[in-house]
Amino acid sequence: MNRVVITGLGAITPVGSGKDEFWNSLISGKSGIGYVTKFDTKDHEVKIAAEVKDFDPTKYMGKKDAKRMDLFSQYAIAATKQALDDSEIDLEKVDLERAGTIIGSGIGGVSTLESEKEKMDEKGPGRISPLFIPMMISNMAAGQVSMAFGLKGSSMTITTACASATHAIGEAFRMIKYGNLDFAVTGGTESSITPLSMGGFISMKALSGNNDNPQSASRPFDKNRDGFVMGEGAGIVVLEDLNHALERGATIYAEIIGYGSTSDAFHITQPDPDAKGARNAMAMAINEGNIQLEDVHYINAHGTSTYFNDKLETLAIKTLFGDHASKLNISSTKSMTGHLLGAAGGIEAIATAMALKEGIIPPTINYETSDEECDLNYTPNKAVHRDMEHALSNSLGFGGHNASILLKKYKA
Repeated sequence: MNRVVITGLGAITPVGSGKDEFWNSLISGKSGIGYVTKFDTKDHEVKIAAEVKDFDPTKYMGKKDAKRMDLFSQYAIAATKQALDDSEIDLEKVDLERAGTIIGSGIGGVSTLESEKEKMDEKGPGRISPLFIPMMISNMAAGQVSMAFGLKGSSMTITTACASATHAIGEAFRMIKYGNLDFAVTGGTESSITPLSMGGFISMKALSGNNDNPQSASRPFDKNRDGFVMGEGAGIVVLEDLNHALERGATIYAEIIGYGSTSDAFHITQPDPDAKGARNAMAMAINEGNIQLEDVHYINAHGTSTYFNDKLETLAIKTLFGDHASKLNISSTKSMTGHLLGAAGGIEAIATAMALKEGIIPPTINYETSDEECDLNYTPNKAVHRDMEHALSNSLGFGGHNASILLKKYKA
């Protein structure tokens, strides 16, 4: 079986684009949350979100191509180009038949769906764009990426709500590990800050209503948390067979050594109250990595800033790690980026890889009031330096989907 390494990083996020701006924002505790500018929120109770700022698709693709894509696909193309450029892989010198495209998205082209429905209501079905379906369908980010870069290996979309990107990375890891691919671009993309999407989450009472203090609204594990903040963007990593990477002299950020995937089989939105699904996903990743629980030093938590997620993810960590749980550093970078839904695991895998490489753990900002049900070390408010060997990145999705990947600091 092959060793699998991360050799390229691409990030389109609410706190900056490109791995360096993204990472520097995280370790400085910068929030990307503000008032919604994509539509008029006068009829919405929640008026805040974590939007990508100043995105120009023509930096990454032709203007005509951009017009034929929903924004979630544009984000995927942009983050993939960044990741491939960062990896310095020469696509003319590799076997593109063994290059995969595994990209997660929880919702897909919802903005296209809304705009075309509005057009139909106003002007009739004869005015629906012939590009409506291929712009909207969730698989099209992977399809557009594979076409844009000529990647002819396995191409697919994973849709497991907020676990989508982590599942995508895990499945790409397995394909390379077992020799089906030489390398893959993988992660997640999402652009669903729209009237309908936000309205749906508002009706569920899932979003923070802290309109007066947007940058303080996402407060994972804090006793006064009141819901998550919607985010958008894309996080793409280049995964490579180690020998393939070494042969071309690639820079290696981290190694992926384990992947866990489970289902709560409990409820459409609420996690299993015993947290067994999340616990078992982490345990599976650790078992595949063939390490001890005590070898894990950091967890980039799902940490949504909702009551049940933060309480039960904490429980999952405590029941799995026992006494070692108190020795872990845990953080939720969603405190800064908001919740990118299906893309969350993509940018969080990047944050985890950078944390291992740089020996710095990004903080959970807005942590002010401790909660007796969330009583671990969440790396409050300031980044900390820690020499680490192993780290987990967790993602948990509606429908009871759980995914965890185990990363290792790369050593030859």
